[in-house]
Amino acid sequence: MPHASERYEARYLIETPLDPEAVAGIMAGEQSCGTFIRVQGETDALRDRARAAIIGVEELEPAAAPSLPNAWLDRKAIGGPWRRARVTLSFPVANVGANLATLAATVAGNLYDLGEVTGLRLESLRLPWSFRRRFPLPAQGIAGTRRLTGVPAGVMVGSIIKPNVGLSAAETGALVGQLCAAGLDFIKDDEIAADPDHAPLAVRIPAVMAAVRRHRDRTGKAVMVAFNITDETDAMRRHADRVAREEGTCVMASLNWCGFSAIETLRRSTDLVIHGHRNGYGALSRHPWLGISFQAYQTLWRLAGVDHMHVHGLQGKFAQEDEEVVASARDCVAPLTDGTDDRVLPAFSSGQWAGTAPATHAAVGHTDLLFMAGGGIMAHPDGPAAGVASIRQAWAAVAAGRPLDAAAREHAELARALAFFGGVRG
Repeated sequence: MPHASERYEARYLIETPLDPEAVAGIMAGEQSCGTFIRVQGETDALRDRARAAIIGVEELEPAAAPSLPNAWLDRKAIGGPWRRARVTLSFPVANVGANLATLAATVAGNLYDLGEVTGLRLESLRLPWSFRRRFPLPAQGIAGTRRLTGVPAGVMVGSIIKPNVGLSAAETGALVGQLCAAGLDFIKDDEIAADPDHAPLAVRIPAVMAAVRRHRDRTGKAVMVAFNITDETDAMRRHADRVAREEGTCVMASLNWCGFSAIETLRRSTDLVIHGHRNGYGALSRHPWLGISFQAYQTLWRLAGVDHMHVHGLQGKFAQEDEEVVASARDCVAPLTDGTDDRVLPAFSSGQWAGTAPATHAAVGHTDLLFMAGGGIMAHPDGPAAGVASIRQAWAAVAAGRPLDAAAREHAELARALAFFGGVRG
């Protein structure tokens, strides 16, 4: 067997009516050199070199019923009990090489279709440094984002252009000017606003960056704007080049729909911050016995070279439990391997406002994060500047260990936010 440093590990949850040890062996064979039956040329020497190995099988509490339908088991008239287990497999790095798409196909490919399982979920990936270094580090990451936004410490505060779509390029530029003046560090496009007919990027990027430069020339503050350049690969490169020519610092992409290859190509072609938007991730993650956990998901995208990763938000509008959001944020700031700083910036979004700052800080325990609010800023009854102020006041109170209601007695913007948004959510 090759040295441990030449192998990577994947951990899974499985559900099956069969022996979990036997199913683990099928998984190892299917995703390396084997198939359902030994074939010509599959020698013992080849297997020793290329086969995945079972590191561990930990049986868990069984299920009362299968989590997913399975025609293969139905055809064979195999029923429960439905056994559950945690399986860890080790794969030779040499099977994959520096090929991210093939890595993903190996750890999260045909396994989901195996007839032996009624549930399978990729929980985590562990990579040796010798493998990790074959992929790019973040071009900017947390430190670069802080440098480019001029925020050396503390939470970076951002917002999203609203309405999501429909504004012309000129209207978008005017709105960005207002948001810059409101005191933001970061502004991003919505994930569904990329290159529409009514505001094409070729027109919108110059209009927005003109507003950003005016604000910078007036105040010295260069606000980071994440332009949504989601598109086919060549178009994304053209869009990124235009952003750079206009002195922009960030682009955004819908990761799941662009794919690993597009993001890898984009990373090689630009040193702009890549703001990774995970829209669609719920389709991969919401069922507890199907799909892929965020730890494994963000590992793959970090290998592609992103600098920011969305993690949703605490007490937000989406389906994830707060514990999952917190774990996702911690995954982003945990190095993938020892001895390297390849952390990426966790981007909190979805229903965030001043009132969610205490829970966020209490859960994550640090301020290396991007705290984004759409309605929490733009719907503040006293306007966007007051919305930004309320969030900064809330985070200052958190840093000082003060409750928000006490801080609100000294800050009208925070008081209005607590009264207004607290009532909306009440």
